[in-house]
Amino acid sequence: MTKSATASKLIEEASKLITNGGYNGFSYADLSERLGIRKASIHHHFPSKVDLVVAVVEQQRATIRAQLEALEDGNPDAIGQLLAYVDYWKRCIEEESTTFCLVGVLAAELPGLPPKVGISVQGHFNDLGNWIERVMTLGLEQGAIELELEPKTSSQFFQTAVYGAMVMARAYGDPSKFTFIVDAFIARMRKNVHN
Repeated sequence: MTKSATASKLIEEASKLITNGGYNGFSYADLSERLGIRKASIHHHFPSKVDLVVAVVEQQRATIRAQLEALEDGNPDAIGQLLAYVDYWKRCIEEESTTFCLVGVLAAELPGLPPKVGISVQGHFNDLGNWIERVMTLGLEQGAIELELEPKTSSQFFQTAVYGAMVMARAYGDPSKFTFIVDAFIARMRKNVHN
């Protein structure tokens, strides 16, 4: 493998391990065994576990930002954007391709994480919150949604509902828990709009 291919493979494998076991749920020895490479090679690409986990989170952030920008560019309808976002997670959870957001896993561990990892994790939630706030503002302008609170606070409630729904689906081993919670939240935003 080339240097960049090895680094990409390490990030991909670490991502899976973090999603399933959190920050402390894997070691360089695990990666070495799974990928058939020496630990020294891993350290060559990522001198410390902190460096690797920050790279994983930052790659995830970049991917999600690109996906959210594509949603904004491709769908001028605010409700459509929110539905596309939650439908992505519904599919991931139902198909068990990604049953939980890896940054959500790390957020639950935040008090015990190294500060550099915490900064990246908080950056993800800021990115997502800013996008949701923009979409909710657009929804108000389009007359498509009603909010009980201003868009900034409502976006935080929406994030909490989505991530809380992931926890419920994981805790019960039941993807329908996720669907029930997020659908109820979106229905509440749409309430009375067409009356």
